[in-house]
Amino acid sequence: MTDFIIFLLGLLLIIGVLTTKFSSWLGVPSLVFYILVGMILSKFIYFDNAFLTQIFGIFALIVILFEGGMNTKWNTLKKVIVPSSSLATFGVLITAICVGAFAKYILNISWAEGLLLGAIVSSTDAAAIFATLGSVYVNRRLSATLEAESGMNDPMAVILTLSLITFVQNPEISILHTLLGFFWQIISGILIGLGIGRLTIWCMNKIHLDSSGLYPILSLSFAVLSYSTAALMKGSGFLAVYIMAVFVGNSQIVYRHSVFRFNEGLAWMMQIFMFILLGLLVFPNELVEVAWEGIVLAIFLIIVARPISVMVSTIKMRFSMKEKLFLSWAGLKGAVPIVLATYPLIANIENSQLIFNIVFFIVLISALIQGSTISLLAKHLGLLHGEKKEVAHSLELMSTTKADKEIVEIHIGSKQAHLSKMTVSQLPLPKDCLITAIIRNEKIITPKGNARLLENDVVYILIEKGKISEIYKIFSINEDI
Repeated sequence: MTDFIIFLLGLLLIIGVLTTKFSSWLGVPSLVFYILVGMILSKFIYFDNAFLTQIFGIFALIVILFEGGMNTKWNTLKKVIVPSSSLATFGVLITAICVGAFAKYILNISWAEGLLLGAIVSSTDAAAIFATLGSVYVNRRLSATLEAESGMNDPMAVILTLSLITFVQNPEISILHTLLGFFWQIISGILIGLGIGRLTIWCMNKIHLDSSGLYPILSLSFAVLSYSTAALMKGSGFLAVYIMAVFVGNSQIVYRHSVFRFNEGLAWMMQIFMFILLGLLVFPNELVEVAWEGIVLAIFLIIVARPISVMVSTIKMRFSMKEKLFLSWAGLKGAVPIVLATYPLIANIENSQLIFNIVFFIVLISALIQGSTISLLAKHLGLLHGEKKEVAHSLELMSTTKADKEIVEIHIGSKQAHLSKMTVSQLPLPKDCLITAIIRNEKIITPKGNARLLENDVVYILIEKGKISEIYKIFSINEDI
């Protein structure tokens, strides 16, 4: 039996990986196929352990949020911090209220349960959006707004969901107490994320481990620590993870490339297993029973609730009506709503199974309808900006020997403009430091002594770990954000 389970896990991983290519070709998020695989398996494997699903789902979301935060560029994020923050806060609240009110009417449930359903489906999934766009891309401001909104509204949806579950379980709790708990989750999540982020950077750069493969594990361990520390303090664990990841991802750390590659692969694996597991938790016959309500609620969310939340949240912001329409349609649902739907099941909330099935329906319909049409809409609105450029180079960063050396990646920006006045041979580099490659316009330039650095160049430098801080100082780079 054990060997069969291992065989099944391997087979599911292969199917999941190959499915990503198939989903890109169809223009549909891969989560749809992962869930369908799980639902098909539910015909042969009985699984109804919501607690186990929730534990795995939480860990998977930690990995996914950590990977997303690490890849979020602070220089880009700060340019869209106002619209993305507005969408992630006011947008989540407006979506929850609109869907909650409509759900109360359609499903004949209480106000609290309706708002709980609305909160669960209020977050978006930027990864699913960009995957369905395929080989084309929208302007950077739009994509950055969607990316930042997705990263920030996941924790907000979790905070709102947990607050409403507490309110449903204890109706005698005052609104003021609930609001204070809501703000405490946000504040503590941010502070813990920043604190552990700083600790992560220090440990990554100061502790010399025997194997480079241990550094990605160390960084992920701190992400788990961020979540658990915040959760134990009744704060937002997911917000702590995201803040910590953004902080670390925008700082100079050793084995940076290895950490990013490790997180990317692990995040994909977590998504595959998580959606398959969530598919196992669903019983198709129960979905059929709520099909009409699920379809109506999904359409209401897509056509009414999301557009209202976008229009209100972006009032007086520099978005054209076409861009607002695209933001409205780009509210694809992903992993977070389905994982959050397990919380009412664990808490034994009345109508929790109904809520779970409805959420499942909404996520599937959102992925199928919005996922398959978002590229066409972007093209129709004239928001596409050509084809994505292929990466012309690939350079693996790794420890070359046991001699405690590291290849550091430096991006040349306006802060390094003064260095363009000097040739490579004139740069005040530390002893035994060597520039190994210069990437310019996606081409590798041999770093000869008379070569000069230009803005937007990417420079790779071989140096001892103990002297990395000297390189940061020479190139005017802060180790923190």
